[in-house]
Amino acid sequence: MQYGCGAMGSSTAREHLAAPIQGELRYWPELGRLLAVRSFRAPRRVERRRPILLIPGFLAGDASLTLLAHWLRRRGHQVRRSGIRLNADCAGREFARLQRRLVSFSEPVIVIGQSRGGTLARALAARHPDSVAAVVTLGSPVLDPLAVSPAVLRSVRMLARLGDLGVPGVFSTRCRDGECCRAFDGLLRDPLDPDVVALAVYSRSDAIVDWRACLDPYAECVEVRGSHCGMAVNPDVYRALEHVLDRAEAATCTR
Repeated sequence: MQYGCGAMGSSTAREHLAAPIQGELRYWPELGRLLAVRSFRAPRRVERRRPILLIPGFLAGDASLTLLAHWLRRRGHQVRRSGIRLNADCAGREFARLQRRLVSFSEPVIVIGQSRGGTLARALAARHPDSVAAVVTLGSPVLDPLAVSPAVLRSVRMLARLGDLGVPGVFSTRCRDGECCRAFDGLLRDPLDPDVVALAVYSRSDAIVDWRACLDPYAECVEVRGSHCGMAVNPDVYRALEHVLDRAEAATCTR
């Protein structure tokens, strides 16, 4: 793993990614390596750790983060899901729903999001610093949500056309610059409260998202070797998570 951070311009949203799409097939080797790690199967458990809210990625649902949820519960965390079955709705509407879920917790939580879910997690942390103890983004293009591969961008445009036709639960072309997502977009650029522990995980060989769009200037940026789809099953990601989860526990004790 490598640590660092930086920024990018919005022009990279249309650049062709250098990483070959075949690299996303590494999901299965990553999963195999994770299952062989003893600290994943039997992590150090501490009762009543800080609660966690998980948010899945684009076109994924809560089930995609099942292994991560089970590991967190084995560590002693109370884990709640986002309630998302298919992450393709208007970001503004989804953000409003997640805000209601966030305030249902009785104490500050750790929010972890993969890909598009990480942009929603980041917005929650910026908007509700008193309710979020830590935020973790996994391969999330927080600096430019459209900094994605051409194939993914085609899927985004196709879904937006369906939204324009009135298909429920799908964003539309109006979301790009519309009032519905204006507040959400602003929160992706807002500074994070210094008391909120923030981790942004990225991979230079990510074939879905431009890794430069993941470099949140207000977070600790950690590079891992692996695929975009495998962020939630990559052993290096879990090592980074252990580090930041422990930091979040210690930081909230001193608030």
